Amino acid sequence: MFNTGMSPLARTTPASTHRSHTAAVRRATERPDRKADILLAAEKLFALNGYHAVTIRQIAQEAGVPLALVGYYYGQKHELFHAIFEHWNHTIAQRLAALRSVREQADAPDYLERVIAAFVEPVLRLRASPDGEWYALLMTRGLNEPGQETDRALRQYFDPMAHAFIEALMACFPGCSKAQMAWCYQFMLGALLHHIADQRVTRLSGGVNRPNDPAAQPLLSAFIAGGMRQAMALPLAPSGRTGTQSRSLTVPSPPAAKTARTRPNTSQETS
Repeated sequence: MFNTGMSPLARTTPASTHRSHTAAVRRATERPDRKADILLAAEKLFALNGYHAVTIRQIAQEAGVPLALVGYYYGQKHELFHAIFEHWNHTIAQRLAALRSVREQADAPDYLERVIAAFVEPVLRLRASPDGEWYALLMTRGLNEPGQETDRALRQYFDPMAHAFIEALMACFPGCSKAQMAWCYQFMLGALLHHIADQRVTRLSGGVNRPNDPAAQPLLSAFIAGGMRQAMALPLAPSGRTGTQSRSLTVPSPPAAKTARTRPNTSQETS
C-alpha cells in the first residue's frame, strides 16, 4: 500500500561512496599532468606562505585535483615538501659540475669571478624560467623558515654544495680559514636570494630597474667579488670566545672627522 522505497541519495552506502571516490581518483590519475600540477602548486604555496602555513587541502585546490590524489602521489606534507627538492636536485648537480670545470683552471686570473658565476648564473636562469620560477622563490622564503623539515632539506640538498663552493673560494685566498670563508659564502648567498625575490628596486630606481633583470647579473657578481676581496683584506684578531679556534675580523676605525672650528686651548701655556 505504501511506497517504502528510499530515494537514490538515501540508498547511497559507504561502500558506494568509497567506489565513487576511488573512481574520481582513478580518473584524475589518468591525466599525466596531474602529478606535475601538484608539485608546482606546492612550490608556489610554500614559496608564498612558508611550509607551516600551507595545508594539503590548499595544495589540492591550487592544483585542481582531488585531495586524496596528493597523498596518492606524494604521501604526507613533509614528503611532498622534500619531493620538490628531489625533483630539482639535478640543478644542484649542474652547479657542482660547473664548479668542477672552473676548479680545473684555478690559476686563471679571473678564477674568483668564475666561481661566483657558477654559483649565481644557474639560479638566475632558473628564476627567469616559467618552470623554475616558484622553486627559485621557494629557496628565498621556504628554506629560511626555521623548522625540522626545512633544516632537513638544507642539510640533505644544499649543505654539500655549500661546502664545495666554500672550498673553491678558499683557493682564491691562501691562508684564509674555512670559518672566515663560511661568512663570505653566507653573504654571497644572501645577496643572490635577495636579488631574485626583490620587487622594491623598481620603486627605489624611480621605475627604471626591473626586478630580476638579467642585465643586473654582472653587477651582482662584481658586487659579490668586490665585497669578498675587501673582506679578505681585513686583518684578523683573536676572538673573545674562549675554548674555540675561531678568529674574528678587526675593522679599522675611520679617520677622525675634522671640525670646522678649533676649540680654543684654555690651559696655561709656559713661555
